[in-house]
Amino acid sequence: MHTDDQLLKRLYQNDEGAFAEIYNRYWKPLYTSAHNILQVREAAQDAVQEVFISLWKRRQDLQVDVLQSYLHQAVRFQVFKAVRAGKTDQDFFNRLSLISKDILIEDPVLFKELESIYQQLIQSLPPDEQEIFLLHRDGGLTYKQIAEQKNISVKTVEKKMSRALKEIRYGMDDAMLVVLVTSATMMLPHNF
Repeated sequence: MHTDDQLLKRLYQNDEGAFAEIYNRYWKPLYTSAHNILQVREAAQDAVQEVFISLWKRRQDLQVDVLQSYLHQAVRFQVFKAVRAGKTDQDFFNRLSLISKDILIEDPVLFKELESIYQQLIQSLPPDEQEIFLLHRDGGLTYKQIAEQKNISVKTVEKKMSRALKEIRYGMDDAMLVVLVTSATMMLPHNF
């Protein structure tokens, strides 16, 4: 059995056998990681497949220090892309929560930065959208309860919540990309 470093050296030299060994070694744990967040078999498979396609295509340009970390970071990035194209707002926040927990465990400093950005995005919402968002998220109120409390229509609550979620989603998408790229960059060897 070859070490990851040996496999990387062989991969850099276009060794398909090394690629197959990396694939066989890491496919299942990467798939499990992606599936734990996405909860959709096909989406998790697609995320892992994209990582391996990219690994092979970019094999001569890569500078990977720790293969396992690199692959897990790449899967996180693909999962993030899948979350970005998420189906429902609740799914988005559930997945964001799972990704955030993963980052918290691996890098608490990046997690704190992500949390700070999230709070800034909430604070940047127009006051009425911010209030509705917080009543729903923190207060646990339904759209109907918010409408009654604010003396507005449920449709108005839906529209304001939709705009708030869209702003937060786009802001977090950008923030997550920065966090993932930053943490991936920190894993690359530094040449001084």
